[in-house]
Amino acid sequence: MKKILFYDAKQYDKDSFNSVNKNYEIVYAEAKLSAQTAVLAKGFDVVCAFVNDTIDKETIDILYNSGIKLIAMRCAGYSNVDFQAAYKKINVVRVPAYSPHAVAEHAMALLLSLNRKIHKAYNRTREFNFNIAGLTGIDLYGKTAGVIGTGKIGRAFIDICKGFGMNVIAYDPYPSADSGLEYVTLDRLFAESDIISLHCPLTEQNKRMLNADAFSKMKKGVFIVNSSRGALIDSVALLDALNNGTVRGAGLDVYEEEGDFFFEDFSNTIIKDDVLALLISKPNVLLTSHQAFLTEEALRGIATTTLENIDAFFNGGDLANEVCYRCDSKKVDDCRKNKHGRCF
Repeated sequence: MKKILFYDAKQYDKDSFNSVNKNYEIVYAEAKLSAQTAVLAKGFDVVCAFVNDTIDKETIDILYNSGIKLIAMRCAGYSNVDFQAAYKKINVVRVPAYSPHAVAEHAMALLLSLNRKIHKAYNRTREFNFNIAGLTGIDLYGKTAGVIGTGKIGRAFIDICKGFGMNVIAYDPYPSADSGLEYVTLDRLFAESDIISLHCPLTEQNKRMLNADAFSKMKKGVFIVNSSRGALIDSVALLDALNNGTVRGAGLDVYEEEGDFFFEDFSNTIIKDDVLALLISKPNVLLTSHQAFLTEEALRGIATTTLENIDAFFNGGDLANEVCYRCDSKKVDDCRKNKHGRCF
């Protein structure tokens, strides 16, 4: 029986994977994957990793020399993986979609809570303070939502916005043909949107795409929602935009330096990240700890697809969810994955 070392394991991970696993011996480790912990993988066939693991060249080399054949990411994002280092050593697969509705619904929950100040109202009534002064929001009906990224999650969020009677404009470098969506330039999206919601993967091209220049082009009083990747936003620039009133409120499920904090309990610790501390301290910032994916349906989907990816690898099948560093040829028709079902 093939063995999987599961890094950064939480109880909900164990419950979901154990409920669908039939073919593998899974050992759950609380430690995150890094060069320091990669040595634990000796004797295993696969490592299962998550968004905040450090999968750099040093880590990959240690895994490869330990006999690891596959890195199975149990998430859609993969910006933490050095694919150049992994190429022709260790195949990497991911879960491109599990429950887009889970993430889209959480993004809308952040927006609704921010707008109607549900988090503040909850704290007041817990103390028997029933004063509603300072809790005024706006109607979302008729407002313009600017959605950046129109994959499955972005499209699900768009459907929710339309259900609220909102106008939707979108930006995506790869527009969906025949989608009926109104695609616009980023500058126009910044200028016209009352709400901007991010639903795109992190790349070198879009890193910190919401920076000081972007905020300077936005309508005053805009809401910012990010349930994708923290590094899509320049956090210092966001703080400035909150301070000068450009941004009415920010709903964040991610943070660019979240790897040091998210998924752990620091309630008895002084946080040595001044930017994060300042964001959390603001009454018009609602930050959750990368939990948008956390529904029963999504967890089961993640576990099922992850194990199916591993099945395909060991059964010699096509790796539909493999992430490639490059093809042997720049011509799409000659792409090794297209011809042979996997990159190497």
